Amino acid sequence: MEVKLKKTQPMRVAVISHVGSYTQVGKLYGEIARWLAQKRSMITGPPFGWFYDNPEEMPENKLRSEVGFPFKGEAKSEGNIKIKDIPAQEALSTIHKGPYREVGPSYTALFQCAREKGYIPVGCPMEIYLNDPAKVPQSELLTEVQLSVKKK
Repeated sequence: MEVKLKKTQPMRVAVISHVGSYTQVGKLYGEIARWLAQKRSMITGPPFGWFYDNPEEMPENKLRSEVGFPFKGEAKSEGNIKIKDIPAQEALSTIHKGPYREVGPSYTALFQCAREKGYIPVGCPMEIYLNDPAKVPQSELLTEVQLSVKKK
């Protein structure tokens, strides 16, 4: 699995926090997209998610995540949708091809690379969904997994 170091771009994002099974977050993307459209804000990149807990170590009903979209516009936090500004940062990145439920080895590869190259993880890894599960078979899904890092 190839891992690359890259510099991310700063972005403004609209997110919804979720507690429960990670398989339930898909419906939240539609809610965010509709809200951004109502606010006359333009989605500027693919959907993403931060998944804070390891599903092999945490009960499913306690798994924490945030999902959303980067956007341009003047939208402000409202209800369960929060606006965050994410700074540019150094990140280790890899591409996972296949079902979302099989992304675990990508996380392992990123954390292993960080250790080997003298980086300290900063925050939670981000999954960026590069194609649409409604348009491609699960075996063709592409997910970029990024781990923000800094040098020791």
